[in-house]
Order: sequence, then C-alpha cells, then structure tokens
Amino acid sequence: MDVDQYIAQFPSEVQVILQQIRALIKQAAPDAVESISYGIPAYYLNGRQFIYFAGYKKHVSLYPVPRQHEAFEQVLSEYKGGRGTAQFPLSKPLPLDLIAEIVKFRIQENQEKATKKKAAPKPSGDCFSLLAAPARRALANHGITTLPQLASLTEKEVLALHGMGKSSLPKLREALIGQGLDFRK
Repeated sequence: MDVDQYIAQFPSEVQVILQQIRALIKQAAPDAVESISYGIPAYYLNGRQFIYFAGYKKHVSLYPVPRQHEAFEQVLSEYKGGRGTAQFPLSKPLPLDLIAEIVKFRIQENQEKATKKKAAPKPSGDCFSLLAAPARRALANHGITTLPQLASLTEKEVLALHGMGKSSLPKLREALIGQGLDFRK
C-alpha cells in the first residue's frame, strides 16, 4: 500500500482533509521520502522519520507532536491525544496553521539530530571497525573514541550502553589486551 491507496480508503470528505495534511508536509519538506510505516503515512528526512498522519472515523491524527514544548503546550491542550499525538476532530475545521507549525518544528528537530549525528566523534582503532554499527554508535554517543577511554569502563557499564551487545565484548577485550589494557574491575 502507498499513501495514495491509504487515503483512497476513506470517505471523500476525509480524503480531502488527509490530502491537505499531506500537501502541508510536502510543501514544508519537498525532499521528504513518503512511505507507509505502521500502516499509516510516514515522512522521512536524513534517514529518520519526522512526522506521521492517520485518518479515523471521527478524527485525523498527527504523530509525534511536541505537546510538552512551551510553544505548543497551550494550543495542543485543546485537542485530545496521548503524550505525542494530536487528534483533530472531523466535526471542526482543520487547524492548518497549527499543523504547518508542528511539521516545521519536527523538520527542525530532524535536522538538528542529523547535524549532531554527523558531528559525533567516530571511535578510532581497528577494534571499533569490527563492531556492528549500533555498538559503534553506542560508544561514539558516550564519547568513547579510544581504547584508553574504553578501559575506564567496566564490562557491565559497556553492556549498559544502548546498542551494545554481548558479542562486542570479546572483540573489545581482545583489542584492550593487545594494547596492554583491560576493562576497569
């Protein structure tokens, strides 16, 4: 299923509303990749999703929305939804300006994360290149770019890093021992 097929399954009056949301997203992010994820339209920039929308019987929803952000907290309190969701009832006019602002906000967040990811230091040394990408990112995200920095951690602390798996430990241990180092005890 693609986004056209997704929208086509709704009554014509809902299709118009979903097309309006789609147009807002495409206008704000013309380079976004459009797809279906979790069964609903999803938009990606820089390899990561930034916004979804969905149609329902009595409302349309936008995900994720910045409910806790001070710029949106008050206005989003007028709409039902969970922590990161806004439900816009079909019985009321669609708040196009608000949706456009949310989309722009999410694009900016996406770009900031992409910039931060590019700027993160990459671990150096042969042992790091032998690790799976999630394990390399886990080390880089915690500022661990050298074997001496790695040696300052216990094995338990390394395994607690999000993205680090047990299969990485033997490779890391071998690299540390090769440099006369070891994990902190």
